[in-house]
Amino acid sequence: QVQLVESGGGLVQPGESLRLSCAASGFSFSTYAMTWYRQAPGKVRELVAGINPAGVYTNYADFVKGRFTISRDNGKNTVYLQMNSLKFEDTAVYYCHAQSAPNDAWGQGTQVTVSS
Repeated sequence: QVQLVESGGGLVQPGESLRLSCAASGFSFSTYAMTWYRQAPGKVRELVAGINPAGVYTNYADFVKGRFTISRDNGKNTVYLQMNSLKFEDTAVYYCHAQSAPNDAWGQGTQVTVSS
């Protein structure tokens, strides 16, 4: 049974940091590209950051470059998103996504709220 479970979300003030985790099970994690997406209220889901199966290549949305870092530990079947210098506009539900065409899976999301 394919499962992705996000954790690490919460309420923080602007400028603070959070680290999200996504624990995977039920599939060969090390062969899947992993991506973090987010969806703010009333907005479409958008890509935040992605990482290839080996963890060598990463890509980021322009709005998080220099602030967020994606990484993975294939030994722990987990992908991370380190979020620094958080802004009000980073408030959203963050989802992890696994893909190895033609298969893919989504987690249920974790809420990140940036508020003073």
